[in-house]
Amino acid sequence: MRHYTGIDKFINSFDQALRSLVPGTTSAQRENPGKAVETQLAVSEARHVAGLMRVNHSGEVCAQALYQSQKLVARNPEIRQMLDHSGQEEMDHLAWCEARLQELGSHTSYLNPIWYAGSFAIGLAAGLAGDRWSLGFVAETEKQVENHLENHLAQLPQQDQRSRAIVDQMRIDEIEHGEAAILAGGAVLPESIKKAMQAVSKIMTSTAYKI
Repeated sequence: MRHYTGIDKFINSFDQALRSLVPGTTSAQRENPGKAVETQLAVSEARHVAGLMRVNHSGEVCAQALYQSQKLVARNPEIRQMLDHSGQEEMDHLAWCEARLQELGSHTSYLNPIWYAGSFAIGLAAGLAGDRWSLGFVAETEKQVENHLENHLAQLPQQDQRSRAIVDQMRIDEIEHGEAAILAGGAVLPESIKKAMQAVSKIMTSTAYKI
């Protein structure tokens, strides 16, 4: 097994950041779950769906930053591998959301670099606190994302099976990531941290919907 130096890790993290932030550079390993479903939407519906998918895309940008930073400082090689696997599936989500936004004639959030930088710092802090707390942070993040995606499924037009298929597969993946983090020994976070995470998430979602 190859031993990665600090420089290797830095280059990989920089590459991941570019692929997360530069439109058109992200590719999915799995087939887009909404690829074969045709969708017809009114102008107002398409605008709302674009806002929701832009929020989802920004959330996946944050996920990339969190997983990359936590992976950098994880002590246990098995945990690093788990974070890497989950991060790749999140990259699929990123590509699917970007593709859907392009189909809707819209754009990703102009504030994504800010979301990425902030999430990277938060993930690094969680990782430095130790693997148990880092995994606990993953589990709580995925739980909140699951709730957020369920809310979006309730808002998406029923006829928009293309977006709904993407969001539902994302929801399934997030549940699996959260469960994996708990099984790996993730600690339960204090309520104060959970509430702080919810507050930060609310700021990001409300802003990314518009910008």
